[in-house]
Amino acid sequence: MSRKFNHYFFILLAGLIITSCASRKEVVYFQDTGDFETLVNNNDFVSKFKVDDLVSIHVSSLNPEASAPFNLYGGNPESGYMPEQVDYLVDQAGEIDFPVIGKLKIEGLSPDELRLLLRERLSDYLKDPIINIRLKNFTVTVLGEVNKPGTYPVNGEQITILEALGLAGDLTIRGVRQNVLVIRDFNGTKVYNRINLTSKDMVKSPVFYLTQNDVVYVEPNKSGITASSLDNRANIAISIASILITSTVIILTR
Repeated sequence: MSRKFNHYFFILLAGLIITSCASRKEVVYFQDTGDFETLVNNNDFVSKFKVDDLVSIHVSSLNPEASAPFNLYGGNPESGYMPEQVDYLVDQAGEIDFPVIGKLKIEGLSPDELRLLLRERLSDYLKDPIINIRLKNFTVTVLGEVNKPGTYPVNGEQITILEALGLAGDLTIRGVRQNVLVIRDFNGTKVYNRINLTSKDMVKSPVFYLTQNDVVYVEPNKSGITASSLDNRANIAISIASILITSTVIILTR
């Protein structure tokens, strides 16, 4: 029993030593940049509304009474609670049902494009309306070899993959930086893209800027896979040793 336990202990120790070793090429971001080098980011990414998005739209003007019908509020003021503005859910047809105006097709529009559309449709009712638009359910999910995997809310209209990984506590030493996977949904169709975080050209990638509900997955490197296998074997060894020790104690106490 002692020899078998020592055998697994040394395997685990060797695995830890192996997994603690990583070269600069495997872990450093932006490896091909020079001192004072500039790179113009021509990525013209603009966030677009998708089906199932939850959108907040508030309309105001110099005449509050005239703009009031275009803002929906929920709740009962008589209950003592302040009424909250109702958000708009983009339905399966890509539309929202807006007060007075009716159905509006907003799928595929950017917030600025929606603002222009609303100004045009409201021109018969309001003079110079102020329209505030916000996507309420903008989240990204980061999984795999990161320090804090999870789903994170995004407050603004944009987030880069680097910012998302920052929210997740950065990659672990075992994460593969050259082949990070981004899973994006387009009307029920999953699109898979990969990005190399060690290259300065990552900013040119179509997934450098993330969209709502994107999933980022960081796969483990070979040492991470090996360590996982060794961990499982070590757990089995410890379980076997525990059973043998317990059995021995029972036999000796009889």
